[in-house]
Amino acid sequence: MDKLLALKMFVQAVDSKGFSSAARQLGLATSSVTRMIDGLEAELGAVLLNRSTRQISLSDAGAAYYLKAREVLNAVAEADASVTDRGELPAGHLRISVPVALGRRLIAPHIASLLKRYPQLVLDMTLSDDIVELLGERVDLAIRLGSAAVMDGVVSRPVGHFRRRVVASAEYLDTHGFPEHPMDLMQHECLLFSYGPKQQVWTFLKEGEETRVPIEGRFKSNNAEVLREVALAGGGVALLPDWLVNDDIGSGDLTSLFEPFVINPNEASSAISALYLPNHRGSKRVNAFIDFISELLGPEGLVES
Repeated sequence: MDKLLALKMFVQAVDSKGFSSAARQLGLATSSVTRMIDGLEAELGAVLLNRSTRQISLSDAGAAYYLKAREVLNAVAEADASVTDRGELPAGHLRISVPVALGRRLIAPHIASLLKRYPQLVLDMTLSDDIVELLGERVDLAIRLGSAAVMDGVVSRPVGHFRRRVVASAEYLDTHGFPEHPMDLMQHECLLFSYGPKQQVWTFLKEGEETRVPIEGRFKSNNAEVLREVALAGGGVALLPDWLVNDDIGSGDLTSLFEPFVINPNEASSAISALYLPNHRGSKRVNAFIDFISELLGPEGLVES
């Protein structure tokens, strides 16, 4: 048995809460994952996972084994990084995950300059707005916005900040009226980001007074660019990051609502953060990309503080 592969499969199955989803993440057949974990349990003489028709859960022995297995996999990743990061400049493969709109609009146009700066660096960039499982998905570094950057067992470093704006098109406002106060949004078509709780609340702060508005809407998407397109077409009111809609506001295609208010005035909710496992703390590749993003998104970069 390939013990290291078995550990990866076991940890991924736990993180993914199932054999099928673990197999998809690892690019393997479900039967291969199931067979390997069955073999691991047989070798250990212990049940690691309790199985039902719909889900798996850790046994007491499995919970203890899971923690140790993660330590082993982290140690292997750290050993790999120590070899590829021994030179003066960052070198080797770096697997990164960035939000779709941020990656397309702000990061991708500058990747060429990063590759020129570090000729031995090999980048693999995935665009995703989903919460990322760094170890299970074999991602070295993830850039995430707001509350998506809050994860247990992961180092989170701020690399920039942004403002959120509530926007709608002139067509929508002509048809449905101009909301004068945040509470008026309860009578409007709002466009929702599908990540997060089912009941979404937008928070508005003005002169020390906070207004929390429960938001309803008939359209949701997990992609900010899609919400922008629907807003531009007159589909409703959207809450979007400033770097995505500033040009639309400047051109008049979208109108920024509630300008006197600070929207979602929680520093954590407006942060752009770099996420990585503790064993990557000293990695030249990881630190080089964090420095690059910080330069790009900082006060003198593309995103306003």
